[in-house]
Amino acid sequence: MYRKILALALCLLMFALVGCKSQSDVTSSDPVSSAPVNKEPEIVYYTNNLTGEQNLLDKKVAKNRPVAIMVNNISIAQKVQTGLTEADIVYETEVEGGITRLMAVYKDISKVEKVGTIRSARYPYIDLSMGHDAIYIHHGQDPHYAKPHLRDTQTLAISRNNAGVRIRNEGLASEHTLYGLGDKIWEWLKKKNYKTEAKNNDNWQKFADKDTQVTYTDPANTVTVKFSSAYTSVFKFDAESGKYVRYFRDTERKDYYTGENEKFKNVFVLETSISYYPDGKHKKVDLTKGSGYYCVNGTYTPIKWAKGSSSSALKFTTEDGTPLEVNQGNSWVCFHGKSFDPKFE
Repeated sequence: MYRKILALALCLLMFALVGCKSQSDVTSSDPVSSAPVNKEPEIVYYTNNLTGEQNLLDKKVAKNRPVAIMVNNISIAQKVQTGLTEADIVYETEVEGGITRLMAVYKDISKVEKVGTIRSARYPYIDLSMGHDAIYIHHGQDPHYAKPHLRDTQTLAISRNNAGVRIRNEGLASEHTLYGLGDKIWEWLKKKNYKTEAKNNDNWQKFADKDTQVTYTDPANTVTVKFSSAYTSVFKFDAESGKYVRYFRDTERKDYYTGENEKFKNVFVLETSISYYPDGKHKKVDLTKGSGYYCVNGTYTPIKWAKGSSSSALKFTTEDGTPLEVNQGNSWVCFHGKSFDPKFE
């Protein structure tokens, strides 16, 4: 009897061991419990502090200093302009001879294929560039006023030997043929140990929320800014895109390579004193403070503006001094003299 009981106990123990092994095998081979859990990559948005927009900027790009590039705006070369549609901010004011020059500012120049054509530095643009802590890019400079001021900031004199390329277009003279290559510009700046990280990433202006559309009562479907008897910039509101399309007098300006028209969400029309430097040729633009207008969504409102020192950022307020709320998006900023009043229709 004892032997039967012992045999039965041994059989039960064997079954128990086999069952444990089987359960262990099932657990270890179970693909659900043993496979690592793959988490969805987190999508991180960084704010472009020049436009207020959130997008998929690389974290390093979000910390980059902007790049400010002088762009040729003489009338015969406007037809070969490129890269302005991709600018975050464009500045325009008068230089010598009644013409204007442009300065295009980019948060991520590496994504811009070509910019140009590139021309020489002028004093007020250096100041505007410094207000963004931007790296200032030019081809040449006026020797009397701009050249000494270039020592006050980091600059790159672009050429074919670094990040530029000469392209003969439309039979124009050689001074109208130099373009900057965006990715090469940024590579060159890093290679030459430029300071490429921004001091801070404060927003350029007080930007409205993404879902907010700042709009005013007075109509500004067409904005006309006269800089001189020969140079007039016109901005016509396109309701479909919600942006202003740029014209030179009656001619719509389009990117030479892409054929896209140049559209900007915000247009600032700022009045200031413009006079001659002692040489009687180059223009001195007062960037201290003044009055102006903010145009957006086919409307406009009077504003105040101030800059002050070279390194100070340009700031806008309402007429009572409250910080101006600006719609997110790219901007075109005009500084015009007091001789001509802007028109809004």
